[in-house]
Amino acid sequence: MRTLRFAAVGDNCIDRFRPPVGRSLVGGNAVNVAVQLSRLGHASAYFGAVGADAAGRRTRDLLAANGVDVAHLRTRPGVTAHTEIDVLPSGERVFAFEDFGACAGYAPGPEDVVALKAMDHVHIGWLDDGGALRRTLAGAGVSVSQDLSVNAGPAHLGTDGLAIAFASAGEDAAKAEAMLARLLAAGVPLAVVTCGAKGAIAGDGRERRSVGIRPVEVVDTTGAGDSFIAGFLAARVAGRPLAGCLAAGRDAAALACTHVGGFPQAPQPL
Repeated sequence: MRTLRFAAVGDNCIDRFRPPVGRSLVGGNAVNVAVQLSRLGHASAYFGAVGADAAGRRTRDLLAANGVDVAHLRTRPGVTAHTEIDVLPSGERVFAFEDFGACAGYAPGPEDVVALKAMDHVHIGWLDDGGALRRTLAGAGVSVSQDLSVNAGPAHLGTDGLAIAFASAGEDAAKAEAMLARLLAAGVPLAVVTCGAKGAIAGDGRERRSVGIRPVEVVDTTGAGDSFIAGFLAARVAGRPLAGCLAAGRDAAALACTHVGGFPQAPQPL
């Protein structure tokens, strides 16, 4: 397998799982994608911001421990982002509160952009930059994806510049098909819509494929979608066919459902 160079840009947070789970883990779309790509054996770098607090140091240390390059992780004023999560008996999670902290207003600097332009692929998570980064990278010929379902609001949800657009439709099949059609109509070369327990669909205007789930004993679905993205991207950038990319995403998502949090780590008590 050829080692690819990936970067994930945007959100990190401390996922605070409220009682009865009663513990916290490091997460966030961009962080989870970065770690999962590293766990798949690729060179992975994270570009984002944390606060000058214990949570920020914890995030930096854990990323590094998972083989993620943190040379471009910035410390900014404010607290490290955090999320309050309730986990239902089914394993589904409910986000009760979010504070984006130091992530809000973050944008890669000129030196960061130079480094990003050297990547095989850049994935963007939550980023409130009005789409500036994806347009800059696309203009330089860089392959870029973004998870539109976690982004910061309408002003930041454009698709111009994206090679791959990810979105989530819950388990609503009709909504998923409509989202896929809408993204393709907007000119996205490849659109991928996850459908929770109903799997995922993807299309590029010529080919449409779907995949079901891999049944596992679900512990927690937090980060399953992010892990799907990492598995899909690793396969896609390596040149695998669309069906194989969906299967790789499915398998990564299934594995993520077998533990609490977006990737394996030692939780801390609240």
